[in-house]
Amino acid sequence: MPQWLPRAVVMALALYACFRLGSWAFDQLIGLLVNILIAFFLALAIEPAVGRMAARGMRRGLATFLVFTVVFILSIGFIVLLGSMLAGQIVDMFDEFPKYLDSVIKWVNQTFHTELSRVDVQDSLLHSDWLQKYVQNSATGVLDVSTTVLGGLFRLLTIFLFSFYFAADGPRLRRALCSVLPPSRQAEVLRAWEIAVDKTGGYLYSRGLMALISGIAHYILLVVLGVPYAPALAVWVGLVSQFIPTIGTYLAGALPMLIAFTVDPWYALWVLGFVVIYQQFENYVLQPKLTSKTVDIHPAVAFGSVIAGTALLGAVGALIAIPAVATLQAFLGAYVKRYAVTDDPRVGGGSSRQRAEPVWSRVRRLTRGHGPHGDEPRDSGGADGSGEGGGTGHGGPGRR
Repeated sequence: MPQWLPRAVVMALALYACFRLGSWAFDQLIGLLVNILIAFFLALAIEPAVGRMAARGMRRGLATFLVFTVVFILSIGFIVLLGSMLAGQIVDMFDEFPKYLDSVIKWVNQTFHTELSRVDVQDSLLHSDWLQKYVQNSATGVLDVSTTVLGGLFRLLTIFLFSFYFAADGPRLRRALCSVLPPSRQAEVLRAWEIAVDKTGGYLYSRGLMALISGIAHYILLVVLGVPYAPALAVWVGLVSQFIPTIGTYLAGALPMLIAFTVDPWYALWVLGFVVIYQQFENYVLQPKLTSKTVDIHPAVAFGSVIAGTALLGAVGALIAIPAVATLQAFLGAYVKRYAVTDDPRVGGGSSRQRAEPVWSRVRRLTRGHGPHGDEPRDSGGADGSGEGGGTGHGGPGRR
């Protein structure tokens, strides 16, 4: 046996053990790492507000606390308003459920010539196997739901604590990071940090403005239709449609449609049509103008980044994908050398071959007396170039 073989075997086993240990640690800490990533982007989002307060003489810790207090109050107010609306609507729907069921049964009997009754439908539902299994699973899943709720609250507290530290100790964190890098790299890190703050803040600003416009537009529609809880529904549509990528529009429009259906089924169709039309207006008119200076990325790139972020980190990845891609694009744009585009018809989608002259243009040119190459008609004079009253080219009509 060669002398190096035992040492190589031990080294390979040690590397494999370190790899397995690192994989196990990463799997155990993936939740914490995702929370830190969310907290970092949240700190970047509130960095402009905290920076302005700190520039006016306020301590960064107090400024961060005030910003988080305002965000917390607004969030609690939105949840309470939406919760009260949902509770009231659920009670009303349960009270009106027999009337809806009677109308549906009447329509089915008239359409399909059946003889159904509400009592038979209720008995079949109450004694069905799937309902009993659902009740049993719900009873056994109460503990799981409680555990999930407690875990979500703990995760939310962790995110807020880390984001508070990132925002309050931002200068100290940047100083500690730059202290381990050479001066040339320090400038790049600080520039990347500044771009991330601008893009994340701009993304939230543009989304907040579009949420306000969307909420006002849907509020006007709901008030015109006479749908109850119009303010809460407008806030719901504005926030959910803008801050939940890809499927936010459908989630936002489902609740107003359901509430409008309780008033009049035709109102639900009106709400659906308005949601579809407004979404097209937002995609092609409103969003390009608002995001052209804040998050200037192509819509296809934004859609692909949302899909990639969802595949990697789920809902969290979908939420932070657009500002992350915008930051990366703006940072790498400084290192990409660009050249002037050549004046070639193929750049605009044309062909390299010269287009043939249309027949009607050639006929019009020939009838006007132009030459074969578009030249002006010659004078009718002789070979010396002198026509009627033209002279020899040394003077006009008064030549000597």
